[in-house]
Amino acid sequence: MKILHIDSNHPLLINQLNDLGFTNHEDYTSSKADIQQKINQYDGFIIRSRFSIDANFLDAATNLKFIGRVGAGLENIDCDYATSKGIALIAAPEGNRNAVGEHCLAMLLSLFNKLNKADKEVRAGKWLREDNRGLELDGKTVGLIGYGNMGKAFAKKLRGFDVKVLCYDLKPNIGDANATQVSLTELQDKVDVLSLHTPETASTINMINTKLINGFKKPFWLINTARGKSVVTTDLVSALKTGKILGAGLDVLEYEKSSFENLFSDNNMPEAFKYLIQSDNVLLSPHVAGWTIESKAKLAQTIVDKIKAKFC
Repeated sequence: MKILHIDSNHPLLINQLNDLGFTNHEDYTSSKADIQQKINQYDGFIIRSRFSIDANFLDAATNLKFIGRVGAGLENIDCDYATSKGIALIAAPEGNRNAVGEHCLAMLLSLFNKLNKADKEVRAGKWLREDNRGLELDGKTVGLIGYGNMGKAFAKKLRGFDVKVLCYDLKPNIGDANATQVSLTELQDKVDVLSLHTPETASTINMINTKLINGFKKPFWLINTARGKSVVTTDLVSALKTGKILGAGLDVLEYEKSSFENLFSDNNMPEAFKYLIQSDNVLLSPHVAGWTIESKAKLAQTIVDKIKAKFC
């Protein structure tokens, strides 16, 4: 079987697939149109996020047996159409779930203890102890929307704290020793912290909006390491201004794409984003929650293991 790789990954991916007898070709520079012209030569296709895999591309992939995405989600693939053509879809959420869980915890503790604000002030010669009095996580209720690999990893990280962890998910009966599954209404009634762990789907795009935010009984903190389009940024900013949301840790943004840097250079920065980057109670990172040294190897290994289990 011949496999085409269009994104670079940990070298163990190709090395181990070679050892299993697969023929591996790499093309990290050609356009989507050029890749589409030759995809019919391949049985397997390995991607990260270089471009979307739509119906036209899949129609050209006449011999394709599987697509492996070295990442957690498959939203850049027309999954229904691929499945209808008998193409197996392989993702690797197991590979970076621990990294995401640790990043969520880091963001939450940093926000509670005002670490980013305090660090900037000390570097600027300011020693403001009272202004940087923090909060303790113990005694708080943390709510998770989405309780798959990522949500469960974060819940596991919270076991060392005296907190109550609640989860809401469309799938029934998935609560465990680390989180109690509840309705969305109960989640909104009880939480002090909300963390998102959902894929990008039609039902999760713009999920966190003014209506949902106002349904929470108490002001709360928001952590989003899932997908940027799940949060309506203007509604988030409105809630930050009123204090309904006390602070936010955002690893993903509605605006993130290859053109992200243009927000700073083309004088077209959205007002909501201007507010976020100027706020002391907002912590931002560039979609790296699952992007650790260790997860790079784990993601690759997970893809190898799943291909081996299915095709060897």
